[in-house]
Amino acid sequence: MPNGEAKQERVCPWWLGYFLASPIRTWLHDPKKILRPHLREGMTALDIGPGMGHFTLPMAEMVGGGGRVIAVDVQEKMLASLKRRAGRAGVEGRIETRLCSGSSLNIDDLAGKVDFVLTFAVLHEIPDIPRALQSISRTLRPGGTLLIAEPRRPVSEAAFTKTIAAAEAYGLAMVEQPPIRRSRTAVMTKR
Repeated sequence: MPNGEAKQERVCPWWLGYFLASPIRTWLHDPKKILRPHLREGMTALDIGPGMGHFTLPMAEMVGGGGRVIAVDVQEKMLASLKRRAGRAGVEGRIETRLCSGSSLNIDDLAGKVDFVLTFAVLHEIPDIPRALQSISRTLRPGGTLLIAEPRRPVSEAAFTKTIAAAEAYGLAMVEQPPIRRSRTAVMTKR
């Protein structure tokens, strides 16, 4: 099987998105608690692999009417559900959805325009992590923040260390590693 196809098997099934956007998930990973230190009104935020919007919807609330959230996912069904949920929450005007592919995050037009990027339990599903981190780094303004959170399983400490090294190679500096349940984490800023 070609590399892209093999990696595609690791993508979270769309139907699991319903669990990932549930109150149980909020208990495990409270979006407001996790995001509050990083988001302010008027910011532009990028959510890579948003699924059905567990973090995206609270991000849209936090950036307010003057802010914007760009949600990028490889699955159209996830994005369609996110749009419906955003409409019900009254934040659809603050969220832009984008379909990406295994080879491109479809964010090249955002160079230097983003204040905050979230990659929550998604980098390990991307076929070329260093390339994705390069694209993400380009989107960030100087001083912009990237929050990486990867599941302890299946992401080993060694694999996470490689991810951080790749981010550092593209101009990001480690600030802290906040505790998030069952996750390996890094908050990094653009130099």
